[in-house]
Amino acid sequence: MKKIILYLLLIIPIVGFSQASQKKETRKERKARIDAHTKKLQKEAEEGAIIFNKQSTFHITLRSDGYGIGYEHGKFKTATKTNLWWFNLAERKHPKEEKLVVSYANGEQAGNPYIFGKINNFYLFNLGFGQQKLLGGKSSKNGIAISAIYGGGLSIGMLKPYYLEVDDSAGGKELIKYQTNNDPRFLDAQTSIYGAAPFGKGFGEIKFVPGIFAKGALRFEYGRFNDIVSALEIGISAEYYTQKMPILLLQKDKSFFLNGHISLIFGSRR
Repeated sequence: MKKIILYLLLIIPIVGFSQASQKKETRKERKARIDAHTKKLQKEAEEGAIIFNKQSTFHITLRSDGYGIGYEHGKFKTATKTNLWWFNLAERKHPKEEKLVVSYANGEQAGNPYIFGKINNFYLFNLGFGQQKLLGGKSSKNGIAISAIYGGGLSIGMLKPYYLEVDDSAGGKELIKYQTNNDPRFLDAQTSIYGAAPFGKGFGEIKFVPGIFAKGALRFEYGRFNDIVSALEIGISAEYYTQKMPILLLQKDKSFFLNGHISLIFGSRR
């Protein structure tokens, strides 16, 4: 028994010392890896890469066929790649839309400005996934970083019936929309139409049409500080819907749309 106790008294300190040395060595290795990674990031930052963990940005977009707003979230992957997901809401207009105003003989405006022959307001909601690839980093705080943006996803088209305020048979006013057995007053700009209905009219009748989209763009980031995002994006996108989307009467309805855009982007990184 005494031999066992003596053995334990000798072996326990040796084991403890060995474990302590192993932990110390592990800490040194971990610190070395962290220091090496930090130096790598510092070098990449000096070479123009933008180093961060996450970024959140908001977009105000002017499209070749309308306008929109959006939000984008980015997750750092490598010094040159960032994974993105985004959503945006926009309104698409037909290129031949013409806004008219009806006035009385005394010059007083009869009603709201309206678009002659418009059948539906076309809104769209896009949910996309993609990547941002750094093409050229900032050479200085006042430089410009250039990135390629690419991706695609789900698009939901929303058709809201377009209502007009017209003269009724009793000399008053009523609201009508275009239908297959069309009311002739819908196109009677001379005697029947007063103007467009209030903006909220028709939202309870929206028809949802699923589709897909793809996007490609170049982003020019000019912000002085890397934790603040200030950029301009120029690109194109294509959308395809499962049915034709009627917007304007007497014009060809389409299910495929190609448009260009320019976006003002602002946000932050951390």
